[in-house]
Order: sequence, then structure tokens, then C-alpha cells
Amino acid sequence: MSRCTVRHRTDWLSLLCGLLFVGVGVRYLTGPPPDVLLMALILLVGLGFAGFVAIIAKAVRKR
Repeated sequence: MSRCTVRHRTDWLSLLCGLLFVGVGVRYLTGPPPDVLLMALILLVGLGFAGFVAIIAKAVRKR
């Protein structure tokens, strides 16, 4: 049997958004309830950062 090695590119946007989702979920499960406005700000900044990293990764890949 021959083995086929397939290499996939990392989808940085999905990876970082998933980590952000898990982090927010863990924060809500532990300790006292967080401030809603602070969590919304962290969510927006995190999604913006993930989008920025995805754009940079795509630009680097095209070179």
C-alpha cells in the first residue's frame, strides 16, 4: 500500500477565532461573571487581530 501525504495550509482565521471562542467560554465558566462590555471589547479586538493575521498570512503565501 502506498501512503499519500497531503499537506494542508493552516487556516489562521479559523484557528484564532476558535481559540478566542474557547477562551471566552472558559472565562464564563470559571470565577465570577465577567463584565459584559469588557468581554465584548475583547471579542472585537480578538476577531480584528485574527482577521489581520489571516490577511498577512495570505499575503505572505502569495509570494
